[in-house]
Amino acid sequence: MLSFQEALQRAENKKHLLLGNGFSIALKPDIFRYDTLFEQADFSGNEHLRGIFSALGTTDFEEVVKTLESGAKVLPHYLGPTPGVDAQMQQDALRIKEILVTTIANKHPERPGDISFAEYEACKFFLGNFLGSGGKLYSLNYDILLYWVLMNSDLANNDGFKNDPDDPDAVYVVWDRGDSRGQNVYFLHGGLHLFDAGHQIQKNTWVRSTVPLIDQAQEAVAANKFPLFVAEGTSQQKMKKIQHSAYLHKGLRSLAEISGSIFTYGVSFSENDEHILRTIEMGKVRSIFVGLYGDENSESNQRIRSRVDQMVLLRRDSPRRNDLAVFYFDCASAAVWG
Repeated sequence: MLSFQEALQRAENKKHLLLGNGFSIALKPDIFRYDTLFEQADFSGNEHLRGIFSALGTTDFEEVVKTLESGAKVLPHYLGPTPGVDAQMQQDALRIKEILVTTIANKHPERPGDISFAEYEACKFFLGNFLGSGGKLYSLNYDILLYWVLMNSDLANNDGFKNDPDDPDAVYVVWDRGDSRGQNVYFLHGGLHLFDAGHQIQKNTWVRSTVPLIDQAQEAVAANKFPLFVAEGTSQQKMKKIQHSAYLHKGLRSLAEISGSIFTYGVSFSENDEHILRTIEMGKVRSIFVGLYGDENSESNQRIRSRVDQMVLLRRDSPRRNDLAVFYFDCASAAVWG
């Protein structure tokens, strides 16, 4: 397994980065692990939902949503028409998504100042290896840690948002789907700072409102306005939502079109993100540098390696694409947060 610096030396000139939940866990493990989110979630008025997590033996919100939504489809085939039960399961799935959004908003670090200067500097240095090479950043995370770092840096980054031409003084900015050629930052599963207003995608900002982004997200949730947030249980369901959002779909298309090398940091290569893995498999990058935590022979890392092996075989079996070279690097050596 390579060190991060050794991996950079072996990569092509243009380097891209895909961030997973491990990026956030590395800074705040007490907040961003799924089990901790479950422990902090407020199920008041919905105590029966805890029993569903218990019955499935998991604290993974996405797994429970997946089970409920699938069960609502399968149950009628065994019991006949059960509109009341089907509706309740769908309602419970929706409520769990809402609780997840609310929990993340409530338990997210409150202010950018909660991250130290040294941590910002370390992360900016890490990200500069990619943006400085002309590469692009892709995040699978709902939180806004990456956004905070970019807003506190002089790195050349463009998330595609500009003034609303119909309301240039608005406290938000909007994604310009017609002119996103210079965009190099993508939140592939949305984020707490992004909202679908129907006719446009809006991004909350602190500079224009002076209200911290987390406070804005909490106020929006309280008003039943939820962020653009892909919390569906299965990869197929996530893909369906992505395809119905021009912003999210643009991000996935961009991932499919990049060339050079891509690094993954904090990505678990789980079935829930199969749509992302397939996009890389079918894409144009020539090499992938996969970050691993801890013992490279651990069960979780062996599972990652097995999935990466599948990616290599698919590329090899396709005469229309280049082979995919694979390298592994030690996540700890990247010292992302110092």
